[in-house]
Amino acid sequence: MMHGGLVRAELQLERQLASHASMEEVKVWGEQKNSRQAGYTNPISIITPEDLKSINVVTTEDIVKYEPSLVIRRRFIGDANGTLGIRGSNMFQTSRSMVFADGVPLHYFLQSRWSGAPRWTMVSASEIAQVEVVYGPFSAEYSGNAMGGVVVIETAIPQQRELHIDGTFFSQTFDEYGFDDKVNGFKGFISAGDKIGDLSLYASYNHLDSESQPQTFYYGASSSSTSPTAVTGAIAGNDERSNPRLYFGDTGVVDTTTDNYKIKAAYDFGDWFALLNVAYEDRSGESSQPNAYVRDVAGHAIWSGDVVQNGEAFSIPSSRLSVSDMERQSLSVGFRLKGQLAENIALETSLNQFEVLKDQTRTSLSNPNDPAYTEDGQVTDYGDTGWQTADMKLTVDDFFARNLTMITGLRYEAYELNTNVYDSNNYTAGSKDSLTSSSGGETSLLAAFVQMNWAVGEQWDVSLGGRYEAWKSKSGYFSADNVATPELDLEFVPSRAEEKFSPKFSLGYQPNNDWLIRYSLAKAYRFPIVEELFSQYQAYNAISEANPELAPEDGLHHNLMFERSLEQGYMRVNIFKETIKNVIDSQFTTLPSGGSLYTFVPVDEVETQGVEFIINQGGFLLPLLDVRINLVYTDAEIIKNVVDTSIEGNEFSRMPKWRGNVLATYHLTPKWDIGGNIQYASDSYGRLDNADEEDNVYGAQDGFLRLGVKTSYQLSDSTRLGFGVDNLSNETAYVAHPWPGRTLYMNFSYDY
Repeated sequence: MMHGGLVRAELQLERQLASHASMEEVKVWGEQKNSRQAGYTNPISIITPEDLKSINVVTTEDIVKYEPSLVIRRRFIGDANGTLGIRGSNMFQTSRSMVFADGVPLHYFLQSRWSGAPRWTMVSASEIAQVEVVYGPFSAEYSGNAMGGVVVIETAIPQQRELHIDGTFFSQTFDEYGFDDKVNGFKGFISAGDKIGDLSLYASYNHLDSESQPQTFYYGASSSSTSPTAVTGAIAGNDERSNPRLYFGDTGVVDTTTDNYKIKAAYDFGDWFALLNVAYEDRSGESSQPNAYVRDVAGHAIWSGDVVQNGEAFSIPSSRLSVSDMERQSLSVGFRLKGQLAENIALETSLNQFEVLKDQTRTSLSNPNDPAYTEDGQVTDYGDTGWQTADMKLTVDDFFARNLTMITGLRYEAYELNTNVYDSNNYTAGSKDSLTSSSGGETSLLAAFVQMNWAVGEQWDVSLGGRYEAWKSKSGYFSADNVATPELDLEFVPSRAEEKFSPKFSLGYQPNNDWLIRYSLAKAYRFPIVEELFSQYQAYNAISEANPELAPEDGLHHNLMFERSLEQGYMRVNIFKETIKNVIDSQFTTLPSGGSLYTFVPVDEVETQGVEFIINQGGFLLPLLDVRINLVYTDAEIIKNVVDTSIEGNEFSRMPKWRGNVLATYHLTPKWDIGGNIQYASDSYGRLDNADEEDNVYGAQDGFLRLGVKTSYQLSDSTRLGFGVDNLSNETAYVAHPWPGRTLYMNFSYDY
């Protein structure tokens, strides 16, 4: 123990020196909040680089994926559809969780489901200095889109000349259905910064090249052909509803490349600080290697048509094994300003313009190996798509009374989405020859809020606030074609407007220096987004129907927190309850062709209750062992649904009852760390009827237990090497699509 204590003391001293050096080199806009401060209305989890030593970090999502009551559906490294769910909001209710980086929204409140994932790659994991996860809508500063929570990312601002380079190689093994292979990838990052007088400058480039395991496995639709082709090779298995299927192919490896270019300029002048943030993303994805499992008697691969195997006839649609490629270019410009108007009055403002410069997907009608192949295909294009946001916040300390703080402000948000689908005579060239479906529209939100935080005495504090929101939708349209007319006919949707007020309340009590008890109560309204209102399209494999009459989601949220301070950490229990009416849910039906019909419909009322148990502590049991442990029980139940009462009492979709995470880092020496991580989730249902009970098949919502390890060594003052493994046991599990198999990492970093 004496030796361990000496090493621990040495380690702490080195950390303090490193922390001091870091403070001289970088500046962070945000400040860490203390749960004992008045105004701490939400449970908040803080993550710093020190907490990441047992995580294999490649992209920004990796930093938060082990946090309590939080799930990210990242199916592979570089996944554009890494959706976020927090607490009672599942991974497809993407507009119930918010993500900010340096005040710039990364959440994507234009689309939902898989297309509504935050734009994680607009910020690199290598530039992040601090992350807060804020649970629930208990602060008046956030809109009803915080029903789940808010991820607040702050990056470092250079304070002296610096150069950083890092790289990570990763490789995954995957063996399911008819695919058995390795897929690989690389992430490289370089940044340079300096401070010249009061001006800080920073530039970075992040490159990510990643191959994914197959994401979709195809089974045949029923066939009534009288002369099907005899085949072998189709793989027998059940679907998520326990129906027997014959799987004939998969999407193959998807190759994704993402380049992110960023410039930051910060300026200090007196008591004021300004930050300009410009990020450009160039992303491409290519799916050109679908696999056909079935063969005719001569051994030739079958890419389409009516076939029969062992007396069972089925059809392979030509579009199922098609190829596609995607190009997406986005530009985000953000500006922040904060400073002191007077000794006790602070002002903070931010502006953001996000524009989709190009977003186009080109898909063939059939596979290039199909004898019937032509260059006919389909082009999906997003034009005039993006958003603008602006906000202003005023903080007044000792507002007419000592220890009484008033926070008030305004926020404006405007969103526009336009989607066009074309039949193409040459999909590789992206020719747009015939418009087949079109939809889009705009929404806006104007909000004003005020919150009063009062430290009544040494033991009590209280917060009372409210948020007024005025929402509008306009310029909505979707295709409703009349076959008697030559052109595509559009139906235009009248404008709508809604106004809501959301009161907030929090009461904290500290019986002594070790314990804190806090109860928070909030009303919240989440307004529908453009896709939920107006999205209507028909692609080869999917049809989406618009629903412009959706009402806002109406939530009542409670949280009771018990917190015990520990040496170098804390233990916390949160008991929470959410009752939400008019729950907007994406529901789908499988068509006879094997395609899908999607629409957004309201569920009258869903109630979610849960308990979170959290321990974050340095020196846990052993002097050199740091841990972050959380275990969460969640019960989400459909209470009322008038349209279909059969689902009342069912579990809400994609909501596991149990989730848990463990991060453990042991500091062997001041230069050498070794750690492990555990992710656990119980299984859940993907559909509201709870009929998808089959496990470990494509389409299922599986539980999983994923183990990982990570070690890193500081070779010199400037160079660090690391090695890690995720999913050590190579467990197979599905979240409709497959989670990654065993993944190995090798990484290095260099700082000057």
